[in-house]
Formats: sequence, C-alpha cells, structure tokens
Amino acid sequence: MTHQTVTEWGYVPLVAAGEKGLTRTHADRLIAVARAATIGGEDGSAVLTDHHRKLRAQQVVGVIAADDCTLEILPKIEGLGSGENEASRTQIRQRLIHMLGVAYDLDLSMGQMTALGVQNQTLLEILIGAFCQQLTDALRHGMPRRYVAHEEDLPALRGRLDVQRQFTTLAASPQRLACRYDALSSDIALNQVMKAAIARLGRVARSSANQRRLRELDYHYAEIAAVPIRALRWDTIVLDRTNSRWRALRDLARLLLAGDYQTTSHGSAPGFSLLFAMNDLFEAYVARMLAKALEGTGLRVVAQDRLHYCLADETGRRRFQVRPDILVKEGSETRMVIDTKWKRISARIDDEKQGVSQADVYQMMAYGRLYACSELMLLYPHHANLGEEGETGRYAVMGCDDVLRTATLDMATGAQMIERLRALCDPVLSVAAH
Repeated sequence: MTHQTVTEWGYVPLVAAGEKGLTRTHADRLIAVARAATIGGEDGSAVLTDHHRKLRAQQVVGVIAADDCTLEILPKIEGLGSGENEASRTQIRQRLIHMLGVAYDLDLSMGQMTALGVQNQTLLEILIGAFCQQLTDALRHGMPRRYVAHEEDLPALRGRLDVQRQFTTLAASPQRLACRYDALSSDIALNQVMKAAIARLGRVARSSANQRRLRELDYHYAEIAAVPIRALRWDTIVLDRTNSRWRALRDLARLLLAGDYQTTSHGSAPGFSLLFAMNDLFEAYVARMLAKALEGTGLRVVAQDRLHYCLADETGRRRFQVRPDILVKEGSETRMVIDTKWKRISARIDDEKQGVSQADVYQMMAYGRLYACSELMLLYPHHANLGEEGETGRYAVMGCDDVLRTATLDMATGAQMIERLRALCDPVLSVAAH
C-alpha cells in the first residue's frame, strides 16, 4: 500500500515503477476516483490537477483512496508548520478534525482523538477509529429498539384483526387470521444506518486495528437488514431521551456515508473519497462558533440565507438569488453581513489592497444594499505576516454610510475562539446593548 500526504495546493511528484512513492499508474487511479467525487468537477480537476510528472492538490482536504494507494490532503494552517513532517501533519489533522467536529456537530473531542492515537494515521483512519470507538461504547448500553408495525396472517389472533383483509383475501381461509400488531424490534432505521456504515468502512479501512474493530461490530449487527445506502430512511430515525447518545453517532455515520465510493470499470478495484471544500468548511466552522459567541447578546446567526434576490424582471419575478455566508441579526433586522474566504491575503506593506478581490468587494456592497445593513466584513484565515489577528482594514463605501472591514482569524489554535469571534462583532454588539 502506497500512501502520501500533501497540503492543499501542494504538488505530489510521481516516481518510476518500483521506486518508493506514487507512480503514474497510482496517479491515474487517484484521478479516476477524484473525477467520480461529488465535488470533483467533470474531470476531477476541482480536487487534483495532472501535470504529467506530478499531481497538484486543489483547495479541498480529505482522503482519496484507490485499491493500492491513498492520498491525504491536509489544509494549510498558518502556525502549524508546512505539513512536511509527521509532527506538523499531526497538528494539522487535529485542527482539521476540530473544524469538522464543529462544522458538522460531531463528537470529536481532542481527548478521544489522543486516546485513539492520531499520529501516523490518515484523517480517514482517525474518523473510522472514532466511529468504531463511539459505536462500541454506545452498544454497551444496548442496541436501540422500537415498536414496529407488522401485518401477518397467523393461526391465532395477535394484536388487532384486519377486518377488510380477513373477509376478502382470507375469506376462503378462515383458519388464518389477518393480524395487525406492534412488536419491539432492533431492525430499525438507526441500526440499519450503523450496519451500512460498518459495511462501507470495512471496504475502505486500511489499518488492521480498524478492520478488526469493524469485523467485531459487524457481528453485533448480524440480525439487522442490510439496506443500500441510497435507500436508508434517515427521515424515520427517532432520537429521544432514551437514545440521545446515538445522535452524534448518527451524524458521524452520515458524514462517513456521504463519501463517494465507486468501482473501476472492471468492477474489482474500489475507490473511495471523503473530501471537503475548505471554503465551505471554514464558513460552516465560523458560523457555528460565532453562533456560540453571540449567545445571550440578543444577536443570532443565520448561515446561507436565501431569502433575497438582486433583481426583478418586467413581470416582477425575482431573479439572481444571493446567498451571503453569515448574517448577524437582531430580531428581523440584519446588523452585520460576513463573508468568509479561505485564502491568504497580503500584508498592507506588500499590497495596499491586501489582495482582496474586487469581485468580493462588489458583492459585499450589494449585500449592504439588499439587506439594508451598514456593517460588512470579509473574514480570512490569519498568518504571521499580518501582525495581530483581527481587523486588517476598514473602508467607507462611497455614497452611503456602509463600512466594509477586512479581518483575519487565527485557525492554528482554538484558545479563546469564542472571545475572538465576539470581538469581531464589537461594532454591532455595542448597538445591540443599547
């Protein structure tokens, strides 16, 4: 098994057959998997680009696995090293797992990750290990069961008689009774999801420890129906106070089952990808953390608002929907619009505009008008060349009272993240306080 790790936008050199590393054959297989990925684009170039003697990762993170090779793509996080040695990669994985846990509301605590041992393991193996551990712990309290409705023809009455069926279908068989009854069963949607996750992960896990755990878990689910992933009934899963510990497991299973799994054209060599666009992950992380930061302030966070349009045609029909990343609202009023951008901006000494895109500026100006909001912010990940994190620029929008701020957030540490995000909202917090 050949494995390589690279950071986003990084290059992976290809070697000749027989040498240590990814070969041209490996590259072709990985590109085929990337092409089939949901976020891969038509030719997979949204994930990997082929430069003949090397591959280049794009702005996605996660794992791409073919039958005999795996490529792990990690984010570039300033302050955690370049990802060229295992110590740096371990730190980056820990931060990435934290971001995924927050963004997808998963139970992925650092204590649990430390217990599992994240060093020298890929992101995928770490997540599989977390799933196995959480499921094993949950099963110690018993497998969830619920009453399930049954319809069955029996020699003795059980439950209620289905009168219509009894006097039509069974009219000539009075020795059989059309029964309707509820029976306590473990073959329910939640357990079917867990069984599907175990089966899927059993095909993609590479570490012997995870393979062993998955075999043990599969034994527990031997009596549960095997349901195809596309046919799983997520909408019928019921979580209440009796089984609330399964909520995080359901969400982790959903994340792992959302990965793209496919076979090659000859059907024998599986490929799997679990990939996340860093722009989307950064946005979701900030939105959830900001919501926590603003609890008790009278302000609330709305992510991905889709209620506004730019234009209306001659019939009055609205056209060109807008979708700002984050709105900070007080009641029905929008107090602040934030757009997150996972890109490195320049220090002002190098570029007075700091590399801020003109298109992004125009977009923020449009948000200000459409939402009648004067506080606008473009938020980027921080890096050392910018000095201290926080506000890096403040601009008055010509012809109105709107203010566009550029700011950065240090993603290398989660320390005081709530306080740091709340500080970015100081202009609207002071208004809300009055």
